[in-house]
Amino acid sequence: MAGSIRGIYTSINEIRQKVYAEVARLSYEYKDGDLSEMEKVPYRIIPGEEAVYRDSVFVERAIVRERMRLAMGLPMRNADEETAVSFGALECAQPEKYYQPPLINIIKFACHKCPDNIVKVTNTCQGCLAHPCMEVCPKGAISFVEGKAFIDQEKCVKCGQCVNVCPYSAINKQERPCAKACGMDAIHSDEYGRAEIDQEKCVSCGMCLANCPFGAIADKAQIFQCIQAIKGDAPVYAVIAPAVAGQFGKSIIPGKLRSMFKALGFEDSFEVAIGADLCAIEEAKDYLKEVPSKLPFMATSCCPAWAAMAKKLFPEQAECISMALTPMVLTARLVKKEHPGCKVAFIGPCAAKKLEASRKTIRSDVDFVLTFEEVLGMLQAKKVDFDALPEIDCMHGGSGDGRAFAYSGGVAEAVVNVIKNMEPDREIKVEKADGLRDCRKLLQMAKAGKYDGYLLEGMACPGGCIAGAGTVQPVNKSLAAVKLHKSVSTRAHSYETPYGDWLENLEERKLDEASQNYAGNVLKQPDENE
Repeated sequence: MAGSIRGIYTSINEIRQKVYAEVARLSYEYKDGDLSEMEKVPYRIIPGEEAVYRDSVFVERAIVRERMRLAMGLPMRNADEETAVSFGALECAQPEKYYQPPLINIIKFACHKCPDNIVKVTNTCQGCLAHPCMEVCPKGAISFVEGKAFIDQEKCVKCGQCVNVCPYSAINKQERPCAKACGMDAIHSDEYGRAEIDQEKCVSCGMCLANCPFGAIADKAQIFQCIQAIKGDAPVYAVIAPAVAGQFGKSIIPGKLRSMFKALGFEDSFEVAIGADLCAIEEAKDYLKEVPSKLPFMATSCCPAWAAMAKKLFPEQAECISMALTPMVLTARLVKKEHPGCKVAFIGPCAAKKLEASRKTIRSDVDFVLTFEEVLGMLQAKKVDFDALPEIDCMHGGSGDGRAFAYSGGVAEAVVNVIKNMEPDREIKVEKADGLRDCRKLLQMAKAGKYDGYLLEGMACPGGCIAGAGTVQPVNKSLAAVKLHKSVSTRAHSYETPYGDWLENLEERKLDEASQNYAGNVLKQPDENE
């Protein structure tokens, strides 16, 4: 994405990490209903009397307070509310607390009121004789004043033709970064010029919060609640998305992931690539059964933001989205089958997964969703020494194709490989899109009949899950790490999974969302040679 700040470690990342670490520390140390320590945290994160990031140290601390509340799953306060930062916190200090909408929030007094969709002439204009900007303007909005180009904003339609032809690149089109990143056009300006999210349009992909250069946008988290569950009697298992490869730096090789999560208090961990394999098999079967006899095309289902976008904007094509359960849900169900009474925390790159897990039909499967960035805060709170972690048998069981779900094109590739195994002579045409704007174009073309017979893959984040709002590493580094992790898998394709019997038993009741009493083998950590 042009102009994106993704992959660059900034002061915004630093503040977020400090907030997550402090919330995690509060939760690990919490007892007897005492959360008074919350009032001290903003002073630890923003010490001293002088502002570092903004004009006022008081504004900096006020923003930290709201970030703390959101990180604890609490509702954000308005600037005119006279409540303590800990107001309502005791209600959230329980493992059973779910998100209250909205998930994605704008801290209004942190918003810069960025100019939105304005074409401006900069001081590098040379007042050239050719003045191509004036010549191409379809509305006559450009004139020359004192030897420089001048744009009449009343006439300008923001077409950008002048931007494209200026030989000095002296004309810029300014867009609000969060709005530019939003593929749903869900962000507009409020009466004060601050960004505002239309929650009816928002699908919680999180691209706005990942691209806001002022750190004014944040999502709610379950860090506190998950740690409380870890401290409780029921064991908590981590199920970890394939995009985890490389997220915690070179020190955390795959062989150390399980010991890392054990150090945080989790009972054990499993890779969601297991569920990705099962998802690929189910989608392959659906494609062979439904396309083209019943459906003109079939679209993948694993990205909740993509699926939500399709249902909001293309309701008549909604039935073409696969009904397969997502890898997160499939893996969680398998874990809970093996460990009755346990709790499951999905660890991944995605803000939208938080929304998916909060649905009533999914809550019994997935108890918590944490991003990689939030887990990094837990690691800092526990002061985990990565180098000292023992290397034990790695989370093993997912195929290379299952691990490839993490990047754009990987889901479709896995499904196609399963179809080819089932029907080698079947021709499968594939088209993919990543980033919601391109996903919308893809479905618009499909609606027009351009992709009849196709398997369509959509991912809300540009590049796929490795570019999710909760990732830590730059996309290119994550892509390389995931591909390396894929290459060392002892199984290449999803159809080689040892968990196929589970899927067969699950399919008999796949419309019964509440049922978890299906037959199946025992989910275990497979041996390296299995």
